[in-house]
Formats: sequence, C-alpha cells, structure tokens
Amino acid sequence: MIIDAATAEELKKTFAGLTEPVKLVLFKENLLCRTCGPAEDLLRETAALSDKINLEIHNRVTEEEKAAEYGASLTPSIFVESPASGRRVRFNGIPAGYEFVSLIEAILAASAGKADLQAETLSALAGLKGPVNIKVFVTPDCPYCPSAVMLAHKFAIASSKVTAEMVEVEEFRELAAKYEVQGVPKLVINDRMGLVGAQPESMLLKAVVDSDAAGEGK
Repeated sequence: MIIDAATAEELKKTFAGLTEPVKLVLFKENLLCRTCGPAEDLLRETAALSDKINLEIHNRVTEEEKAAEYGASLTPSIFVESPASGRRVRFNGIPAGYEFVSLIEAILAASAGKADLQAETLSALAGLKGPVNIKVFVTPDCPYCPSAVMLAHKFAIASSKVTAEMVEVEEFRELAAKYEVQGVPKLVINDRMGLVGAQPESMLLKAVVDSDAAGEGK
C-alpha cells in the first residue's frame, strides 16, 4: 500500500464532500517508464476511497487515438477530469511526496467546479482571447511546489482557455533542460514566459494576461 491507513481514513472523510464525479485518466506505457506502475497503484488506492472518483487507464503507445484525443504525449500523464474542469487539469509524472496534496486538491476543486480566486482574477481570466498553457516544473521533495501547482490548476478550472500541468523534473529531464529549469517551482506560460518560485495570484495572473496579449499580437 502506498497510502497508509490513517491517511486513507482522513481522505475518505475529505472525499465525502465531493459533489460532481471526477474521473482520473492515466496514460502509461509498459516499457521505459519506471514510475508508471507506482502512479497506477497510487491512483487505484485514491479512487478506491470514494465512489465519486473513477479511474480510467490507457496505454499511451498502443492506444494512439485515445492519447491524441487527450493530448497525452508523456508517461505517466494523469488528467483530472470533471464536467466543469474538462481535461484541463493535468499531472506529468507521479504526484508523489509533497505533490500528493496537489492531486487531492485538484480532485476537490474539479468536483466543486469552481476555483477559490479573487474576483478580479476571475474577471481577467474570463477575458482571455486565446489558449494559455501553464507548465509547473516541480520535484517531489519541494515544499513550495504544491502551492504553485494548485494555483495553476485553479486558473485552469476557472477558465476554459487555460490548461495547467505539473511536470516532474526528475522524470522528464529533457523537458526540464529545454525550458532551462534550474530551480523549482518554475512556471512556463505558453512555452515562452518563465517565473521561478511560488508566485502570488496577482503575479501569475499578470504573466497569463501578458502572454495572452502577446499571442493576440502575432
């Protein structure tokens, strides 16, 4: 067991408040993925704690059409899907260590279908013109990373224009090198704007709005 008995009991109580159903969609592969097995075990144990949480598992390599439908290009990749959040909340890599909190919070927020954000943030997100992708690079032992991941996921839940994904650095070193990740958390917006460190809501909003404006100007 990955989730100990005491934590499982606490999560059962937490998940009792879920309203809308949540689907966890895992894309894995059988070769060259050392964390796919542990990720599957973690999700199975999590889903078993509530009848509101369903788990769907696909092989990214052999189920190409399904992977393309979700835009899954890495393994393991996890999508936290609900009627309100769609497939916009994502994890690339196993949400272990401190990041397990991010997974639980993503499930709760996706089920509720609303994000705990300031009114001005919600208004600005409603005005986005084009798609915005937020990548949050993390490590499992980084205590500051979950807050960055959770904030990005809140933006994705609040706006159909935003997708937000955790990227675990140790599992995807080539991707981390591509985006010049030297410290975590690092947030990359639309593949071109980077913020290092846990950011306040206002700073992430400014970066998102600026990136959207830059895209409009192309």
